[in-house]
Amino acid sequence: MELSLTGKEALICGSTQGIGLAIAKELALLGANCTLLARNETALQQSVLQLAKTTGQEHRYRVADFQYPEQVKEIIAEHTKHFPVHILVNNTGGPAPGPITEATEEQFMRAFQQHIICNQLLTQAALPSMKSAQFGRIINIISTSVRIPLKNLGVSNTIRGATASWAKTMSNEVAQYGITVNNILPGFTKTSRLNSLVLQIANDMKLTPETIAKDMEAEVPAKRFGEAHEIAAVAAFLASPAASYVNGVSIPVDGGRTGSI
Repeated sequence: MELSLTGKEALICGSTQGIGLAIAKELALLGANCTLLARNETALQQSVLQLAKTTGQEHRYRVADFQYPEQVKEIIAEHTKHFPVHILVNNTGGPAPGPITEATEEQFMRAFQQHIICNQLLTQAALPSMKSAQFGRIINIISTSVRIPLKNLGVSNTIRGATASWAKTMSNEVAQYGITVNNILPGFTKTSRLNSLVLQIANDMKLTPETIAKDMEAEVPAKRFGEAHEIAAVAAFLASPAASYVNGVSIPVDGGRTGSI
């Protein structure tokens, strides 16, 4: 099975912590040159030093805030002047929790810009080099809410579904060029976002975070939360030559929690 990414250029968003950083580490281990994209330059500088260089790779970073699509557009335009993009990992923080009945217009608009608009801008900029190489991998980190909406995540459920629909549409249009577009749907994964969600639920229900976490783990057939590297392993396979005929799918990585086939 061909997994090597030697000579490939990867751009990984939201890659200073959690799932994004874990994916960057895996792609680097397979030989890719990785560019990290996030808003915190200090964290980027520290993160890029954690990436393997076993095949003599050159890793780098770019600074951009997904709250400002024009900034993302400018940064990716500058990046693609100097480097191709063969692997694009679209990954950014999800909207704040809360019931959809209380969501504001601003929350919906901000989420749409951070996810749909920024994904579109990055993908459009990456497509020329992918087409030229006849090799492209676009991997979107979304959520299991694509399959079954999650409680108290009204805006997130809405925008995650829209992102999956965007990805499926894109996959149909670019497959002829050797480009695949796939989604990973993480379940409960040990990240700062999960910690924040546990704390908020605990506060709302007047319970301890430990109690909430235990109850959430009980919902998972595996009876535990996932690790970021377990999500990253699936992303690494989808990025590889071995996944050349996997296209337009959404893959839950959730310990079996999602209650659909």
